[in-house]
Amino acid sequence: MGTDRIPTMVDVARLAGVGLKTVSRYVNGEQNINPELATRIAKAISDLGYRRNLAAASIRPGWTSKVLGVVVSDLGNPFFFTFARMIETAARKRGYLVIIASSEDSGDLQDQIIDRLLGQRVDGLVIVPAQVGRLVLSELRPPVPPTAVLDRPIDSDEVDTILADNYGGAFEATNVLLRNRPGRIGFLGDHLTMFTMRERHRGFVDAVAAASETGAPVPQMEIAVGGHALEDSAEWATELLERHKVNAIFAANNRAAMGAIVAFRKLGRRVPLIGFDDFEAAPLLMPAVSVVTQDESQMASIAVDRVVDRLEGKELPHENVTVVPTELILRGSELP
Repeated sequence: MGTDRIPTMVDVARLAGVGLKTVSRYVNGEQNINPELATRIAKAISDLGYRRNLAAASIRPGWTSKVLGVVVSDLGNPFFFTFARMIETAARKRGYLVIIASSEDSGDLQDQIIDRLLGQRVDGLVIVPAQVGRLVLSELRPPVPPTAVLDRPIDSDEVDTILADNYGGAFEATNVLLRNRPGRIGFLGDHLTMFTMRERHRGFVDAVAAASETGAPVPQMEIAVGGHALEDSAEWATELLERHKVNAIFAANNRAAMGAIVAFRKLGRRVPLIGFDDFEAAPLLMPAVSVVTQDESQMASIAVDRVVDRLEGKELPHENVTVVPTELILRGSELP
């Protein structure tokens, strides 16, 4: 056989001297095949370098490609890159490969990617929804496979939703910063149009309000949001320090925390700081940066398990929301 085309089951059947149906049964794992015929088929497959076409197989009813489509909002962000890697690891444990794409936080691009993945006949979807735009599964061309969303909920009762305890993590971190009784405390983060930012902001505000009930002096809150890029966060942090004279900062994501550090170095001084989401350099800085960390591995595993369990026909409730606890890691930057 020449090398100008991919070998097919017809080629395998011809070389092995068996029927096409027998080859089909063999490659799909059926056991009741004559051992002699199975040996001949296995040798023909090896000699030809035949591989089963899973994409074509997935078109047939009851067959599967064993591939999940994964869409994350921003692969350039270390947090979402880690999420993608954890989803891939969890999928591999369940016997699935993944196709990963980034929406670049664009709702339009996200919809295009999902439509393309459905065209590729992926078995299920795991999505970190884009910040801009909204994901409406009911508007996608059917059929839509089992789907799980991570980090940010969507308006749908047909998906599994896995979230971190954004509110609780922010509340706990702010409480720690309030122990030093700052006169002014700053919230540094991204746009409050984002679900995660709103929840972390709510935890921050409620922690300050709760502190007032203890009789301690209530610090002035200063809010700086809209810093999506590192440069924006650094600019907002400088504003908090120079104009508003804050003496503690809660940074509501990893880029906000890094922006605060850039501002500290620019101004030659620092204030107590706790960030939300860990990052590689955090334990290496002086002082090491204290963070609220999410369990990305657990969240990714839950998402993949929900999708695969539904594919395997397990009875699970819809509108299933799972909130995974966060962990506060204190490394020293929370101190004056």
